[in-house]
Amino acid sequence: MKITQNTAVTLRMKVTDNRGLVYEDGKTPVSYLHGDYNNLFPKVEAALEGQETGFQTTLELATEDTFGEHDETLVTTMPKTEFAPGIKVGGQIQRTGPDGKLRYYFVTKIKGPTVLLDGNHPLCGKTLRFALKVVDVRAATAEEIAHQHVHGEHGHQH
Repeated sequence: MKITQNTAVTLRMKVTDNRGLVYEDGKTPVSYLHGDYNNLFPKVEAALEGQETGFQTTLELATEDTFGEHDETLVTTMPKTEFAPGIKVGGQIQRTGPDGKLRYYFVTKIKGPTVLLDGNHPLCGKTLRFALKVVDVRAATAEEIAHQHVHGEHGHQH
């Protein structure tokens, strides 16, 4: 079966940056609903369109095709006293961003009474390389299409 609109696709996907640092090792298969549901980056979906089980490719995507450039307006500080005890670097909180929308902020540094937060995705500003292998392609169920994501073994469970 070919990868087309409303197919459930299972991939092995290794993700590295241009220095070779591995962010996803590709050992665990992941599944997504193909067809512009914002489950994968558009250029990755475009490369998979029309392909079948066994297809392999490697793509290098610029920052504008993945998580975008680093946005300094999303870097802020908060008093440490506003956090629950035990806050650590690498932790995250949800708060309103400068655009008025809720977003996740990562704790990047704790300096005395101040906590530095970054609302950027950790991979923004990086060129990423995707090594892809299609493991399976099947027709998506009506429920998966309605929910706009894959259910089952390597997809989302309700």
